[in-house]
Amino acid sequence: MPRAILIVLDSVGIGGAPDASAYGDEGANTIGHIAAACAEGRGDRAGLRQGPLTLPNLSRLGLGAAAEGASGSWPAGLAAPGPRNAIHGHAAEISNGKDTPSGHWEIAAVPVPFDWGYFPETEPCFPASLTEAMIREGELPGILGNKHASGTTILAELGEEHIRTGKPICYTSADSVLQIAAHETHFGLDRLYALCETVRRLVDPLKIGRVIARPFLGETAETFERTGNRRDYAVNPPEPTLLDRVVASGGRTLAIGKIGDIFAHQGISEVTKAAGNRALTDATLKAISRAAPGDLVIANLVDFDTLYGHRRDVAGYAAALEAFDARVPEIEAALAPGDLVVITADHGCDPTWRGSDHTREQVPILAFGRDANGLGLAGKDIGARTSFADIGETLAAHLGLAPGPHGRSFL
Repeated sequence: MPRAILIVLDSVGIGGAPDASAYGDEGANTIGHIAAACAEGRGDRAGLRQGPLTLPNLSRLGLGAAAEGASGSWPAGLAAPGPRNAIHGHAAEISNGKDTPSGHWEIAAVPVPFDWGYFPETEPCFPASLTEAMIREGELPGILGNKHASGTTILAELGEEHIRTGKPICYTSADSVLQIAAHETHFGLDRLYALCETVRRLVDPLKIGRVIARPFLGETAETFERTGNRRDYAVNPPEPTLLDRVVASGGRTLAIGKIGDIFAHQGISEVTKAAGNRALTDATLKAISRAAPGDLVIANLVDFDTLYGHRRDVAGYAAALEAFDARVPEIEAALAPGDLVVITADHGCDPTWRGSDHTREQVPILAFGRDANGLGLAGKDIGARTSFADIGETLAAHLGLAPGPHGRSFL
């Protein structure tokens, strides 16, 4: 029985979402705009990287062709590869929103059939009744923030006041989310988690997708740094996902990074947390080495989104892409005959775009295995897919699972 590996490059969109204008994102293109900036020298940073965006391995798998199919333009400066040894294509999302849970659930073959709740861009942004309940039930002296904000910016702004007063920093974004930042030692990590569990219950009637614990360390605005102990408290998917189906069939789902939190720990056999793309890729390789036939390894590489997309850091994003690209051969070498890997994304976060939020984009589909020809993968263009759910159904078909109600396999 084969194995399946799904790697989500968080926010690595390729533009061209048919409904982007409804989200104010018409023209957004994460990969395309990063490549253009690098080709023009705007992606250079001393000591980090310089020159055109260089992704030889992802290009070999079909990234450039997928991006061209989605947006109509080949990414500037991205070299055209020789014969491709993978399936390549692009997919549009049918779920409402441009957030992490919707994207991941739809990738796992369960589109979101409802509208999320969001907080307005007023200040304060939280309803007074919610704020009062958070303070009362969390036994807090008050809260700080109460607005739309970038996570790193608000730490610099309010972190010292948080340490002085004991009030957690609560904020949101254009996503369906309530984030709570607190110091791991001054406030306490367990106390932060307990507060987030309370708030998760309080925001359920508002249909808020996630409550996120954002622990940090440091003593001054200049030294504050978020740690790898982030925890997401998400609502449950509306029906069984690919992960549930794998476990129900007797396989295991080995989750890397924030996958367990995104799926509310439904259909998860084992969770490995790690801080940073390098460590997450290491953990993915270790999971592949111990995965048994019938297992699913699913990883989220979050740095693209949190460190570079939201911070609108073109050079950092480009360097992170190139660093992951260099590790693709390690992933290929870890595969056994019959394994299938899919590399994709959950949404965009164009670092050249206005604001600091996600962008509604199509995502790449790059599918490959150790024996590309034997799997029927070599050079195959699957074109435009009308739902991310096709990815989940493809992995299900590869694992011998019965088809689900959403999406269809491209194998």
